[in-house]
Order: sequence, then C-alpha cells, then structure tokens
Amino acid sequence: MLVLGLETSCDETGVALYHSERGLLADALFSQIDLHRVYGGVVPELASRDHVKRMLPLIRQVLAEANCVPGDIEAIAYTAGPGLVGALLVGASCAQALAFAWGIPALGVHHMEGHLLAPMLEEQPPAFPFVALLVSGGHTQLVRVDGIGRYQLLGESLDDAAGEAFDKTAKLMGLNYPGGPEIARLAERGTPGRFSFPRPMTDRPGLDFSFSGLKTFTLNTWQQCRAAGDDGEQTRCDIALAFQQAVVDTLTIKCRRALKQTGLNRLVIAGGVSANKALRESLESMLAGVKGRVFYARPAFCTDNGAMIAYAGCQRLLAGQHEDLSIKVQARWPMETLPAL
Repeated sequence: MLVLGLETSCDETGVALYHSERGLLADALFSQIDLHRVYGGVVPELASRDHVKRMLPLIRQVLAEANCVPGDIEAIAYTAGPGLVGALLVGASCAQALAFAWGIPALGVHHMEGHLLAPMLEEQPPAFPFVALLVSGGHTQLVRVDGIGRYQLLGESLDDAAGEAFDKTAKLMGLNYPGGPEIARLAERGTPGRFSFPRPMTDRPGLDFSFSGLKTFTLNTWQQCRAAGDDGEQTRCDIALAFQQAVVDTLTIKCRRALKQTGLNRLVIAGGVSANKALRESLESMLAGVKGRVFYARPAFCTDNGAMIAYAGCQRLLAGQHEDLSIKVQARWPMETLPAL
C-alpha cells in the first residue's frame, strides 16, 4: 500500500510517501521558524496560512522525487490532533479533498503516535513491548507500549512540557526562538558545576514530571546574575548547561524508574527534544548500566514530519481502519483512547 502522509499540527508542513513493502520513498518538510522568530513563538493564524501556501507544492515535490503520479497513491494519512486547530484543519481539509477526488480512503492520525512510531522507520526498529519517553514542546509522557494502540500512560508533565520549558527559559534569557537548540548550543560551552539546579519531583516516588518550577529557578538565577553585573556570554552558557543538565537528569531518573517498574529493558525516545545530544548520551549510559537499549529516530524525524504520519497511518489502514469524508480534528486527544491493532 502506498500512503501519502500530511503533517500540519503546528509550525512545520511535512509531506511523505510511504510504501508498506518498499518503505519510505520520499519526504519533504518546510519549517516556519523564520516566520515566527520575530514574534518569539508560534502565531497560530500565520501557521495556518503558511500551511495552505506550502501543502500542494510539497505534495508535488514528493511525487516527483518518488517518481510517482497521483494514481499510484492508495490512501492518505493526515494529522488529526493534538495540535493547533487551525493548522490541523489545513491538513485534514487537503487530505479529505484529495481522497474524494482520487477515490481513495483518508485516515486521521494521532500526532504523538506518529512520534512514538518514528523509530520504526530506522534500519533496526525496536520490538514490542517497550517503554516510550515522548518529549516535545507540547508533551512529556512515559508510556508502556505493548503494540500499536496498546498504550498505558505511566506518567506525564503536570505543567510545562520539557520542550516548552526549554523554549520559555530561552526567551526569559533573551535568546532566539526556538529556544531548545539555543540552550543546547550554549550548554556546550558551559562550565560544569558553577550552578546547581534542582531535579524536580525526583525526591518522591512516581513517574510524573514538573518543569515549571525549574523554569522559575533558572529565571531567578539569571536575574541575580544580571543584578550583580555578571550577565556576560559565559554566564549564559553556564546557566544553560545547569538548566539542560537538570532536565536531562530528571528525564533519565524517571526513565530508569519506568523501566524498573515495568520490568522492560527497551526504551524509545521520541519527539523534538529526543534530538538533544546530552539527553541521548545520558539515556544510552543509563540503559548500558541495566543491559538495555535505547532507540530513537534520526534527527530529521525527531521533529514534526510527514514520514511518521504516513507510517502510522499505513499500519492502521492495513489493519482495516477507515473513516468517512467528514473533517474532524482534535486540539486535545488522549493517546490511550486509540483503538488497538
């Protein structure tokens, strides 16, 4: 089955073609970072309008790269949620219009299920069951995964997601948007041990997260340094390192607990923050200590992309899942409500 995947949940327009037997044939992505940077964050209306502008040219691009024509496509998968409603509606409307015109089925895909399954696109995909750490700008969750659609939520953030904390902390320190890569870049030149930040909610049992207090702690540290006239580039780097290490240590501690609780030794990390080098190194070291293994997607498939949506949609379409031509999207959508395959 050849599936066209469309991703428009936030500020990146992703399109891909995935074949159930031949694998990923082509993918293309347009990022709106430059569009939103001047505002310091995503402007939903601008995001929606840009998706409209980019969608059809990207579809033509992937068709050309894969040497395919519209008649070759057997189904369309699109992101139906969670995400920005206006942005989601662009992908859903386009998918359903093309499905109607081409006489093929269209299927709405859960955005975070797409992220969770992105490592399946690699040469050595993880086997079920495993624990997944979904860590992005909008979500931080630990999930036990026994199969596609067989998800048990183990813990989640009670306030800011890890990626959101990265972006907000960077903004409070006057760094450019998006903040996550900026924090990581500065942290590479930070002085280890100069600042010590708390590891939130690691001093109590449980697998939930909270990063709002860490964000405030970082802001207070930065303001104290500025008041003392110590707000140079090296201080920014030192604070960035302390913040990043606190987040990485917190995620690592909770992942270790989740693996112990479930008795599993395979961990998947997915979502935009999974591209963070320090996080990968920390989790790899932790898994080596328990004779386990960590899996993740290539950096290009850690952030939002059409390939993960095409793959996730293909699996559900092959299992017989389908929907009518109505356009339905969800800003919030608990992943545990998805049907099991």
